[in-house]
Order: sequence, then structure tokens, then C-alpha cells
Amino acid sequence: MSYFRSSVDAMTGYKPGEQPKPGTPIIKLNTNENPYAPSPQAMEVLKTLDSEWLRRYPDPFARRFCQAVSEVLGVPADWIIAGNGSDELLNVLIRACAEGHDRKIVYPTPTYVLYRTLAAMQPAQVVEVPYSHDFQLPLEAIIQAQGALTFIASPNSPSGHVVSLDMLRHLAQQLTGVLVIDEAYVDFAEGSALPLLKEFENVIVLRTLSKGYGLAGLRMGFGLANPTLLSGLFKVKDSYNIDAIATLVGTAAMQDQAYKNACAAKVKASREQLTVALRQLGFTVLDSQTNFVLATPPNGDAERLYLALKEQGILVRYFNQPGLDNKLRITVGTAEQNAALLKILATLLSESRVEA
Repeated sequence: MSYFRSSVDAMTGYKPGEQPKPGTPIIKLNTNENPYAPSPQAMEVLKTLDSEWLRRYPDPFARRFCQAVSEVLGVPADWIIAGNGSDELLNVLIRACAEGHDRKIVYPTPTYVLYRTLAAMQPAQVVEVPYSHDFQLPLEAIIQAQGALTFIASPNSPSGHVVSLDMLRHLAQQLTGVLVIDEAYVDFAEGSALPLLKEFENVIVLRTLSKGYGLAGLRMGFGLANPTLLSGLFKVKDSYNIDAIATLVGTAAMQDQAYKNACAAKVKASREQLTVALRQLGFTVLDSQTNFVLATPPNGDAERLYLALKEQGILVRYFNQPGLDNKLRITVGTAEQNAALLKILATLLSESRVEA
């Protein structure tokens, strides 16, 4: 006898990228964390902790944070919902909108694998529509599937590409369900889907402070949508889902746009340099609008390189699945980290040519 629902017994749990113990001497380029520290203004909040912040329950709607988002993005505060990371909001959306075979979840693949895991928890039927080899969005197949929820990560992981605003607009027009545009990496991209919010009641844009703001450990995200759509999500979210410290630190980080933008600019410059250098080593590298690149080694032996890099103290992400098993996803690090990666890769590739 099992203690769990049949869907839980049958599902495969989400497998995060490897997280070494704090203080481990390793270059960590596998989970797309920002290589730069959070905003000094955000860190200053932690130095002024007040015991009252911990004694009392936090604001259940994180209104101080939502007001900061409103002022930065020009979206009314009542069009914003805060989440314990954007992952929580994905879960809230699935619990609120998806159910069994009648209310499907649709998304192109490969993409963020947590979509599949959260759908299995519900459980809800999933329709995965394959991207083309060059990651062109399978637009008509997605429309035909007519999901209660359609997830589009733009920029997408692991490919790093962006879906055009025109394509997203066409999707929103043709879908009867909710279009979820996951913009976790938008701070490293050109453009955003925010203009669609005022055009379509069925569109929600998700964002996070984990990537551009360097606050992956804080777990703070938010969604932007018409209040009509948000009303159902507020019914489903946990009562006090954002703790008081996260609200205050997140607010300070959101208000320090100059610092965030400066860090994002450094990441984008390093991304371009890393892309050029990898191509010079013989890798095929997709153009990216994220803080990572998807790179195919010259001999396609991605798993061997992943393991060899790990032995040398560098973690990158290897996906053992069809279509990705000959590729590495490499987070953009600091200039020094990228240089160390490239030096070891050059040696490993040289050794493999000698062995051949």
C-alpha cells in the first residue's frame, strides 16, 4: 500500500541543478544564478532587521513590494501578485486553472521542466509540442491544442531564444484559456510581453528576482495580469506566502534599478564574449537573450565534457534527454570564471583530438 496519490507515485520529481555545499571551491555555472551580488540597498535592509517583522504575520499581499513593482514597470499595483519565487505562481496557476483531461496544460518543448512536474502533481493532462530544430515556435499546433493553460517561456530555457511579441499576441487572440508568459530571464533580453497585458484579459506575465536581481536565495517573484484573472489566483495562493523579510529586501532591490541594470549589462557583455570564444573553440552556440548559452561541442560529446569539467571544479548543466544530450547549458559567469572555463575546455578539446 502506498501513502500517496497514484499520480504522485507515478510522477518523476523535479531534479534541480547540483548545489554544492557553501564554501566549496567550485565555479558554479549550472543553475543560471547571477554572478554579481544583490543590490547594496537590498543588503542594507538585512542590517536593520526589526524583531517586529518576525513577530507579526506579514502582509498577505506584499503590497509594499507590489507598489515598488508598479512604480518601476508602470503597471497598476492591483494588477500584480507576489509569489514565493515565480515557481509558486506557476503552481498557483495550475491549481487554479488545470484539471484532469478537460483542462489541459500546453507548452512547447524543450523548456522549463518544472511545468511538467507541477502538472503531474495536480494531476492535469499535458500536451507537449516539440520546437523545431532551430527553436521556431510551433504556433498552430499550440493553438490547436487549446489548453486551459499555455506556458511560453520567453526567453526560453535551455535555448535562450525569445518568442516575438507578434507571435505571443497571435496566441493570446486565438487561445480560449490563459496564456502564461514566463519572463524569468527578461532582464537580459531585448523587449518584453508587458504591452499585451492591457490588450488581453487572458495573459499573465511572470517574473522573478532570482536572475537579474541576484536574489535566487530570497525566493521572490511576481505576476502581472488583469485583476479579473488575478482574482482566482488570490483564492488559491497560500495565506501568507511572502515572508516579511523577503518583502522588504525585494522592495529595496526593485527600487534599485540602476544597480540591477548595470549588473545585467555586464552579464550581457560577458555573454557575447563567451559566445564568440566558444565558437572559436568549435562549439555551435545559439544566440541567447538570457544569462546562459546552449552550446554543442564540436564532437557532440557533451556528457564527457560535463564530467571532465566537474572533475576540474566547474559545474555546467547537462540534460540527458533526446535533443539536448549533445549540448551543454552554460551560465554566464564573471570574466574570471568564464576565462577559467574556456581555458579548461580548450585543454579538454585538445586532448580529445590527440586521442582521436
